[in-house]
Amino acid sequence: MKDLITASGMAVGTIGQGTWYLGEQPQRFQEEASALQAGIEAGMNLLDTAEMYGDGAAETLVGAAIQGYPRDSLYLVSKVYPWNAGGKQLQRSCENSLRRMQTDYLDLYLLHWRGSIPLAETIAGMERLKEQGKIRAWGVSNLDTEDMEELFEAGGQDCAADQVLYHLGSRGIEVNLLPWLQAKDIPVMAYCPLAQAGRLRRGLITHPAIQAIAQAHSVTPSQVLLAFLLSRPGVIPIPRTGKQCHTMENAAAAEVRLTPEELQALDQAFPAPKHKVPLDMQ
Repeated sequence: MKDLITASGMAVGTIGQGTWYLGEQPQRFQEEASALQAGIEAGMNLLDTAEMYGDGAAETLVGAAIQGYPRDSLYLVSKVYPWNAGGKQLQRSCENSLRRMQTDYLDLYLLHWRGSIPLAETIAGMERLKEQGKIRAWGVSNLDTEDMEELFEAGGQDCAADQVLYHLGSRGIEVNLLPWLQAKDIPVMAYCPLAQAGRLRRGLITHPAIQAIAQAHSVTPSQVLLAFLLSRPGVIPIPRTGKQCHTMENAAAAEVRLTPEELQALDQAFPAPKHKVPLDMQ
């Protein structure tokens, strides 16, 4: 599986940092910036954001948080709205993201989800941005197997990643998308790796199987959920938090190694679907 590599030649940490909903409340800005900085210092040097997040507020947060760190040691990812993913608007969106993030280039620029602009046009625009040095690589987000096949038919063999929702309680990508990407050596960036707030999240955190494994390793249930994803080749979870304590908890999950028996117990408690299901985006 291809590693995501910084400009200095180092591979990104096994766990990245998401920023969905961050940067939107001024009174929490410094706390959230400090949480991202703590993550960088703990080895989570991949920071993922998007022009959609808070209408650019999360990108502004990332830009503030990375000041003082060597740019070539970071791996910055942002995403473009599908209706901006072609022609001059793609160029403008990228330049606006760069300005908000206070950087000269993105390591990875993603199509946030598929829209009406032809994939071939988006690919051509991404390649122009690469030629201009504004991005080092491009990829996609929320594209399922059929979309990926179309992307390749349109000339998208240089796609560097597919970012999709993936966690223990949502394993639909394991039916065919994950194997397809693994066969093509395309990394998966797993957003919402701890599930979103609500009944599903609570059901995972409080489940006896997860509680037992957490107790056996002297870790938290959230760390078990991240360790489950890390057991899948080519998967990079990108949990989001605005608190340093949770950031450090996420970083420490990289050291958790689940046994075959524990993985089997998780499979029994939360089995993957046997047939293809729609790509989960919630």
